[in-house]
Amino acid sequence: MEFNVRRLAADAGTFLSRAVQFTEEKFGQAEKTELDAHLETLLSRTESTKHWTEKIMKQTEVLLQPNPNVRMEEFLYEMLDKKVPMRANNHELLGECMIDSGHEFGPGTAYGSALIKCGETEKLLGSAEKEFIQSSAINFLTPFRNFIEGDFKTISVSISIPLNMPLLTFILYYFFVLYYNVSSNLLDLRCCGFFSQKERKLLQNKRLDLDAAKNRLKKARVADARSAAETELRIAQSEFDRQAEITRLLLEGISSTHAHHLRCLNDFVYAQATYYAQCYQYMVNLQKQLGSFPSTFSNNNQPAGSSSASIWVPTAQPAASLPAPPPSQASPALNELRSTSGTRKARVLYDYDAASSSELSLLSDEVITVSSVPDMDSDWLMGQRGNQKGKVPITYLELLN
Repeated sequence: MEFNVRRLAADAGTFLSRAVQFTEEKFGQAEKTELDAHLETLLSRTESTKHWTEKIMKQTEVLLQPNPNVRMEEFLYEMLDKKVPMRANNHELLGECMIDSGHEFGPGTAYGSALIKCGETEKLLGSAEKEFIQSSAINFLTPFRNFIEGDFKTISVSISIPLNMPLLTFILYYFFVLYYNVSSNLLDLRCCGFFSQKERKLLQNKRLDLDAAKNRLKKARVADARSAAETELRIAQSEFDRQAEITRLLLEGISSTHAHHLRCLNDFVYAQATYYAQCYQYMVNLQKQLGSFPSTFSNNNQPAGSSSASIWVPTAQPAASLPAPPPSQASPALNELRSTSGTRKARVLYDYDAASSSELSLLSDEVITVSSVPDMDSDWLMGQRGNQKGKVPITYLELLN
């Protein structure tokens, strides 16, 4: 019991000495030992790493899941240590809707078949998106979160003080935290952003002890008192230097953290590139499949004056002609029409909007007169409806006997 009382008295003396030194520094009545520039730079770099890692992590979460309600639900499941239920994403829901509507209109119709093909592609896009989100969460978000919640807490603790706290209350609060080493989980108020490094807190204690020893040496007048103060100053200086070196070594580890985050960033970029490449390939394949439906070539995005459709490629836009006519069109009747330069009646299979003044707009099921013109592209014929004449695509026509 006697030992505990002595220890308590010694701790109380140290606590009081630090409180006095801290208070005098705040009022400008005592000198303060400044940390060296390199150590201050390391501390600033560590705080900056923590700040930007949190912001990048937060924005990545928003990118991967834009719906805040879903993010909150996933967070609650994570807090409860339960598995998040599987749900269809927007692409998959759209794909199911398109497939159902395609079956409703009839898979044998052009529109129904196109809807089904688009729906299947949308489901592939949804699956690729899920793979991208999973890969990004494992290889990018998880290491960042481990740094914030694990590695960073070994060298830091976040403590916040209300802005309107009086100076005396702040001093008592601060030294209460220093003395009892309160966990940040209990006092993580986050009101004004006061950030105290765990190692910096220990270094701060040693600095306060060092400056208090310096002040006692200055005030000492008796030889014995000066001798004791000098001894105390040497010990305080040694402990301060030792703690400064420990803090420096720990904070210099932030460089390895940056290297690790760089590898994670490369993984994230690779996952994004893979995801977008998959999406692009799926859409190119879908466009090729829709090429069998002539109505797809009269789309709203086709430039005015263009007489043919093309599959968009990011690096180039090669011109493409209409697909070759189906076997039923490549008939002796068509060959005869081209060889004799005569005229034939043809029924229009699909609506067609003319892309230029040289073409003729068509209405489904109407009958027009067609003829072959020398040197005209093999995918086109000259059509006539009354006094109107213009080029018409063969794939929209059915020659009549």
